[in-house]
Amino acid sequence: MAKKVITFGEVMMRLSPPGYEKFSQASSFELVYGGGEANAAISCAYLGMKAAHVTRFPDNALGKAATQFLRKHWLSTKHVIYGDQMMGKYFLEKGAVHRPSEVIYEREGSAFSLIQPEMFNWEEILKDADWFHWTGITPSISEGTAQSCLDAIKTANKLGITVSGDINSRSNMWKYGKPMHEVIPNLAKHSDVVITSSRGIREMFDIGELDDNFKSLAKMLIDVYPNIKKVIKKTRRTLSASHHQIQGKMWNGKKYIKTDMLNITHIIDRVGTGDAFAAGLIYGLLHYKDKEALDFASSACALKHTVPGDVNTVSLENVRSLMEGNTSGAIKR
Repeated sequence: MAKKVITFGEVMMRLSPPGYEKFSQASSFELVYGGGEANAAISCAYLGMKAAHVTRFPDNALGKAATQFLRKHWLSTKHVIYGDQMMGKYFLEKGAVHRPSEVIYEREGSAFSLIQPEMFNWEEILKDADWFHWTGITPSISEGTAQSCLDAIKTANKLGITVSGDINSRSNMWKYGKPMHEVIPNLAKHSDVVITSSRGIREMFDIGELDDNFKSLAKMLIDVYPNIKKVIKKTRRTLSASHHQIQGKMWNGKKYIKTDMLNITHIIDRVGTGDAFAAGLIYGLLHYKDKEALDFASSACALKHTVPGDVNTVSLENVRSLMEGNTSGAIKR
C-alpha cells in the first residue's frame, strides 16, 4: 500500500520574464504556482506516494486556479481552506552563466499569512498519514502560521507520524516580531528528521563555533534535542548559474554518511531543487536504508535542475536510474 505524506505551507504565484530576460526587458510574465512544502508533496506524488497539501487560498478565481494546479499534479486538496482575497506571489528573474537569479516576494497580507490555528483540525487531517513535512518558511510568515505548524507537529507526534522539517530559513523574512532562533527550535525539537546546514545549526540553535564542521554540529544538535533522529544537509557548489555540484550528507545518531558528488552541467531551473531533495529523502527513508535514501534524495534533487517550474515531475524510474549511475540522458524507446 502506498505511503501517505501531508505537507503544510503557502502556495504562491510565480511570475517570470520569458526565458532568461531581465525584469527591465519583460513585457509579459510566465505564470506557474509553487511553494516549498507543496513542491515536496507533488514530488512525492510523482514518485507514487499518496500526497496531500494543507494550505489557505484566497476565496476567488486565483485561489480556485491554484487548487486546480495542485489537483493536476496528483495532490489531494481535501484540506485546502479559503478566505480573504490576496494570493501570495513572487517574481523570479532567472540567472544564466555568471548572472545570478533574483527573487522579489509579495506575500504580506496573503490569505495564508492570515491563518489562525483554530482553522485546522489536525487530528482529522493527519489520521491516516505516514509522514508530515514542514519548512522554516511557514513559521516565518506570521504568528498564526507558526502556531498552526507547531499544532500540526505535536499532533503528528501524538499519532506516531514521522515529522521532517526543512528548516533553512531566511532571517529577513521574519517580520512579525519574533526572530527565527526563538521559534524554530521549538518546532525542530519535536521533529524526527531535520534538513539544515552548518550555518543553520549555529544561527537557529546557537550551537557550535564558526569552525565546527557539519558532522560535529549535527551531533551537538541531536545531543541537545534527542527526539531528532537524523540531521541532513545538501551541499551545493556553485561554479556558475548554469553549473552546480551537489552532495547529500547525514548524521543518523550513529554514523556519518555522504553521497558522491553529482555534477549538474546544464541547469534548466534551479528553483525547487531543495524541495525535490526533501521529497526524495521522504520517499527514500520510507523505502530504503539511510545510505540508499540519501542517494535517492540527491538523485531526485539533481534531476529537478532539468525541469522548468517549481515542481519536480520526474518519475520513480527516472530517479532510480540516476541513483544507479545512469547519467547518459539517452532517449528511451
